[in-house]
Amino acid sequence: MKVFKNFKEYTSQKPLALSLGMFDGVHLGHKSIVDELIKVGSENNLETAVLTFWPHPRFVFNPNENLKLLNTLEEKQFLLEKCGIDTLFLKEFDEEFRNLTGEEFVRQILVDKLNIKYLIIGYDHSFGKNKSGNFELLQKLSGELGFEVERMEAINIHENNISSTKVRNALLAGNIKEANEMLGYSYSVSGTVVHGKKLGRTIGYPTANIETDPIKLLPKKGAYIVEVFIKGEQYKGMLSIGTNPTVNGEKLTVEVYILDFEGNIYDEKITVAFRDFLHDEIKFEGLEKLIERLDEDKRLTEEFQF
Repeated sequence: MKVFKNFKEYTSQKPLALSLGMFDGVHLGHKSIVDELIKVGSENNLETAVLTFWPHPRFVFNPNENLKLLNTLEEKQFLLEKCGIDTLFLKEFDEEFRNLTGEEFVRQILVDKLNIKYLIIGYDHSFGKNKSGNFELLQKLSGELGFEVERMEAINIHENNISSTKVRNALLAGNIKEANEMLGYSYSVSGTVVHGKKLGRTIGYPTANIETDPIKLLPKKGAYIVEVFIKGEQYKGMLSIGTNPTVNGEKLTVEVYILDFEGNIYDEKITVAFRDFLHDEIKFEGLEKLIERLDEDKRLTEEFQF
C-alpha cells in the first residue's frame, strides 16, 4: 500500500476508485466500503484508495475535547493495508483545508488532484466547510465532472447500525464481545513494557506494565481476559485497567499477568487483544482477598476458549 501525506507528492498513474472518511476502528461497516471499492476497482481497472485525515478533525474543531480513538495511525494503516487498499492519503486537517466548501473539495482535490472516477461514501457521511458536501451534491457534480458516486448503506448487527461511536461506547461499558463483533476482530492495545511498583511479584502475580499511546481509547476500568503477543509468540493473559485501589494507587495503569511466561520484557513492545470482561475494578479489604480474586480470574482465563 502506498501512503501519501501530501497531495503534491501524488501523480496519478491510474484513475481512482476512492472512499473518504475517518475510518476509525476500520470496523465491519468500513470493511464493506473497502470490499465494494476493491470490486469496483477490479471491474473498471481503477486503483483503490482511501482518503482520511490525521489528526482527527474533532481535535481541530474541539481542542479541549478529550477524544480517544480506536486506532493509532500505525494501526489504521495496518488494518487498511490488510483490507487490500492500493493507496492511502493521510491529509492533515489544517486551516486551509477546513475552509474548503464541499464543492471546492470535490473539484480541487478529488477530481483535479486525485483523478477519481468512482467515489463511495458511507450512509451518513458529509464533508467540506459547514458540512456543505453530501451525497446529493456528489450526485449533482458527478455528471459534469465525469465520475460515478455510490452511497453504502449501514451494516447492521442485531438491528443496530455499526459506527465508530458505538464501538467506543461498547468498550467504555466493558462490552468487549459486542465491540469485537462490530469490529470484526479483537480490539487491541499496544505499548512498551515499563517499570512499575512491582507489587504483583510479591503476591505471585508479576505483571507487565504497558505504557500506551495517550490517543488510544482504553476500555472501562476492570479486569479482562486477553491474548498477549510478544515477539511473534502468543499467550493467554489477564489484564487490569485501573488505579490499584487495594493498595491506594492513584495513577491509571494497564497491567497484564501473562500465563505460562517467564522472562524480562522491559522496553519491549507488546500487544494485548481483548477477548472478554471479567469484572469491574474492585477495592479489596486486603491482599488475601485480592489474591483469591486473582486465583479465580486465572482459572477463568485458563478455561477461556481462545
